[in-house]
Amino acid sequence: MVRNLLLLNVVIFILQKSELSFMAYLPLRPLQSDFFMPHQLLTYMFLHDTSGWRHILSNMIGLVIFGPLLEQFWGPKRFLFFYLFTGIGAGVLHSGVTYYEVNQIREATEIYLQDPTPGKFVSYISKYASQLYTNNFEFINNFEENPSNPQIIQETKNFVRQYYSERSSIPTMGASGAVFGILMAFGLLFPNTEILLYFLFPVKAKYIVALYGIYEVFAGFQQAPGDSVAHFAHIGGMLFAYILVKHWGSQRNKFY
Repeated sequence: MVRNLLLLNVVIFILQKSELSFMAYLPLRPLQSDFFMPHQLLTYMFLHDTSGWRHILSNMIGLVIFGPLLEQFWGPKRFLFFYLFTGIGAGVLHSGVTYYEVNQIREATEIYLQDPTPGKFVSYISKYASQLYTNNFEFINNFEENPSNPQIIQETKNFVRQYYSERSSIPTMGASGAVFGILMAFGLLFPNTEILLYFLFPVKAKYIVALYGIYEVFAGFQQAPGDSVAHFAHIGGMLFAYILVKHWGSQRNKFY
């Protein structure tokens, strides 16, 4: 099953490179987007960024390293169920967090459009689009010097509308949620197995899982400017993996 999932991800990655039109309907869109469809909670996990190989390579390495032992332990059917369950769970949590964030931006956009002022524009950019502050520094200064200029005001309105439109339609893709679920399961079932970190330093699986989990929570709430990683999808994959592994563990007499 690990081999089949690996091949499926690679084949779909190649199809993405072909820029087939139907591929646009497969990434996971925010719930507020006109392009959101329920099936995307499943399909998004088989897509990857096509601008390079790093995204798919890192995910598939994780799948190949940690997946085979879990498949051997559970069997292929149960492993596949686990992979899909954690991947969908990751998408659900990510969608919930994104829904809240996009709603915050929508409300801020509506408030600004009702009363556009230089101070409110600076506040809007600083809070929701800080990565764009430097690129718009000269424009912001111009607005502060000419707060009643109708052309500048209209440009700021267009800016916040465009920003909200983009944020409400950003696609999410990747197997990371399911792979982080696999990592969590590996740490729960084989906690004392030593893994060679950077092929040099032996570290027990439970510590690697703990460190990854702490980092993802920190990075998810920090929301560093320009960070395009779906940290809450990773957290979701680990969370749903924990729930499922614990559930199966409590029912072990029925399964093994």
